[in-house]
Amino acid sequence: MTTPLWRIVFFGTPSFAIPCLEGLFQGPDEVVAVVTQPDRERGRGRKKSPSPVKELALKHGVAVHQPEKVKEGSFIEAIKSLRPDLFVVVAFGQILPKPILEIPRSGAINVHGSLLPGYRGAAPIAWAILRGEKKTGITTMLMDEGMDTGDILMQAELPIEKEDDGETLQEKLSSLGAQLLMETIKRMKTSNISPLPQDHSKATYAPPLKKEDGRLDWKKRAEEIDLQIRAFNPWPGAFTGWEKGLLKIYGGEVRKGTSPKEPGSIIWIGSDFIEVSTGDGSFLIREVQPEGKRRMSVRDFLSGHRIAIGMVFS
Repeated sequence: MTTPLWRIVFFGTPSFAIPCLEGLFQGPDEVVAVVTQPDRERGRGRKKSPSPVKELALKHGVAVHQPEKVKEGSFIEAIKSLRPDLFVVVAFGQILPKPILEIPRSGAINVHGSLLPGYRGAAPIAWAILRGEKKTGITTMLMDEGMDTGDILMQAELPIEKEDDGETLQEKLSSLGAQLLMETIKRMKTSNISPLPQDHSKATYAPPLKKEDGRLDWKKRAEEIDLQIRAFNPWPGAFTGWEKGLLKIYGGEVRKGTSPKEPGSIIWIGSDFIEVSTGDGSFLIREVQPEGKRRMSVRDFLSGHRIAIGMVFS
């Protein structure tokens, strides 16, 4: 018995979705269209630029749709005309309403960066790190009208290592997501998969990140400071105030033990670190980015800025 070939419409926007789309391009099925967010202003020059998913789709010569709102009648009719068998949705950025979800013959699969029902929402990777989870994973699910509430198809776990931050964990999960997506589609075609309803009573949430989420409160424990710095790399970045504006902090380590100094006080300066007092313990900063400057090691930062013991980060 031959395995059927499916016509797939892919919905996705950021780099997290790229491995899944690459996997589909390399697979047997036909990606008949890609749907992504409209070009947005990015960078200091505020020039409009395409999403990573759009760039990849154009390289493969696939038609790209960029609706401001997926509820637009013209968009819905355009997707219907493609006669898709399946939708694959990976970090698209808009919720798909019922009239769209009913279009594909075999439904819509979402690839989500958590072990559902935990961390439903827009930023599961960052919030899992922030809350000190020891593991996370990928879930493929059948989409319904809710936010990450559909029946689970497959799941794969991944440990969160001590050195992981939002950037490294995203890379690992996006790769894992591509593998799980291809296995999910393979099993769907042979009816070798049983959707499992989520236990909604165990749901937790990962709301969209705001810039202010990155502001450090040095009254917190050093371990919490560390989690925040790791969770919010690359965006919004963990930051603190100092005499020249804002200072983003990217890397460092926890040092246990009480400090008699005010939280946020610089208590020691080494050749490649700045030690800051916290509410419990201290934190050794090793990588920073001054406002309007490049990201750099503390060694480079100290060579161009006057920092003294006793200064207080606000």
